[in-house]
Amino acid sequence: MPESSQLLSADSEDEARPGGRAPDSVSTAIVRAAHADCHCQASASSEHDEWNAGARGETPLQRVDRAYGEILQEVRVAQTGVQILFAFLLTLAFSSRFASVTQLQRDIYVLTLMLCAAAAALLIAPAAFHRVVYRRRLKHHLVRIASRLALAGLVLLLLALISALLLILDVVIGLGPALVLAGGALSWFATWWFVLPVWSRVRHQAFAGHMPDEPDDRA
Repeated sequence: MPESSQLLSADSEDEARPGGRAPDSVSTAIVRAAHADCHCQASASSEHDEWNAGARGETPLQRVDRAYGEILQEVRVAQTGVQILFAFLLTLAFSSRFASVTQLQRDIYVLTLMLCAAAAALLIAPAAFHRVVYRRRLKHHLVRIASRLALAGLVLLLLALISALLLILDVVIGLGPALVLAGGALSWFATWWFVLPVWSRVRHQAFAGHMPDEPDDRA
């Protein structure tokens, strides 16, 4: 019997015994789960490639090129909002009235400025990432990372917008009403930016699950 088979048999016997090696069993379960997850992702990617080849006539490389182009278009839309907000915040500190703000308002301003800077960094990161890994045959990896960076950048942009809104409303109408209106704005933005897309995705997956004979319409 090969040595690997003997080791697997020994692990199985230890799991069966009441006083077996619990840590090894847990480690083995974690490794198996990780391999299963990787296998599921690979199967989903292969299925997606097959659907694109049949419906769009795309090769896997053409699909990732299109996906990266779509991510860049989405990032450009978000960057416009970041640039406008960032420019406003940078000029605000040099206005004559800024010296009269309270300590709380000053803290909110600093938080907003840092959130905006962090959002700008994440939204610009896909371009920098692409330049660093250029000609390294990492386009699939680039698309996955760029998608996550763009999503994280949108979250920080949302927080920066709400924080800036809270600052302005606090100056205009006071902290109490400002908190209420800022909370409502947060719910409004989150609904259209995240809740609605997630609901549509879940609903589409549930609908596709009732139609096993037809491929789902994946982008």
